Amino acid sequence: MTLCTVLKNPNDQLRTKAKKVPVAQIKSPDTQQLIDDLIETMIVQNGVGIAATQIGSDKRVIIVDVHGIMPLVNPEIVSKSLSKIEFEEGCLSVPGVTGIVKRHRSIKLKAHDRNGKPLTIKAKGLLSIVLQHETDHLDGILFIDKVIRYTNPPRM
Repeated sequence: MTLCTVLKNPNDQLRTKAKKVPVAQIKSPDTQQLIDDLIETMIVQNGVGIAATQIGSDKRVIIVDVHGIMPLVNPEIVSKSLSKIEFEEGCLSVPGVTGIVKRHRSIKLKAHDRNGKPLTIKAKGLLSIVLQHETDHLDGILFIDKVIRYTNPPRM
């Protein structure tokens, strides 16, 4: 495993849309190494989630750690609740900044696990928020794009 540098905003790579990993490549040494590197980096940085784009990779891979460490390849939100909740968020790529973001209360997400097995996750609460935050990263969206009110604003 390798501890990776987390890219900080503003960095153009954080605004890049990640590319799907072909299912046949999920078990490849490169993809498995990426997953391991993301897990180690997230743990060392005390995150609850991290996306591959945050370490400069253009692969659609995220790690979430809400009810245990869960690597997800090609995550896609397939349905969202109409009701929303407000939650204070921060981000490893935007250190020292926090703000209130309005997100869907619950979601349904499809992805593959690190072995290429398809998964469907129904999430609510913190898991739903982290999954939405991390999949946003894969589309080049940062939480600061969605903040409705800063609790610790960026320093200018």
